[in-house]
Amino acid sequence: MYKRVRLKDTVEVPPEELGDVSPDRVKRLLQDKLEGRMDEEVGSVVSVTEVHDIGEGTVLPNRPGVYYEAEFDAVTFDPQMQEVVDGTVVEVVEFGAFVGIGPVDGLLHVSQISDEYLAFDGENQQLASNESARSLGVEDAVRARIVTKSIDERNPRDSKIGLTAKQPGLGKHEWLEDEREKREATAGE
Repeated sequence: MYKRVRLKDTVEVPPEELGDVSPDRVKRLLQDKLEGRMDEEVGSVVSVTEVHDIGEGTVLPNRPGVYYEAEFDAVTFDPQMQEVVDGTVVEVVEFGAFVGIGPVDGLLHVSQISDEYLAFDGENQQLASNESARSLGVEDAVRARIVTKSIDERNPRDSKIGLTAKQPGLGKHEWLEDEREKREATAGE
């Protein structure tokens, strides 16, 4: 879920930039420091949007820069447990599909895609069913629910988000559309 939040953080202004400790300069330094980082409390910082307050600078021994505490607004992405998300398949592997949901990827394990057996087709980068001719491949749009979440603040790329698409209303968008059309056809009879 995307959120706009007000945060406080300390930013180091290097000596060569001390002549201009403006909100724009501090915003750029905060963007360099925080954007793309993962935090357990606020999620992934997508963008620092506005700096509201810059505190008094502090000099630390044996450090060349001056440290300022700043209050600012940021847009964050914080995936919530049980949240339903739409995303795009970015990679298909033997054990499932990685789905891009906002700035992070979640794993849709092969056992959580369908009740049908899905075989890995490495040549076409897809998981395919022999029963229904359904397949899931790179760039397919899917709707899934977040079922596990493990955030690694030190290495955001090691964070893990587990997805499921087995409940009604979840799955590849094309499959959902087919199911809706079938329901409408049987309701019209």
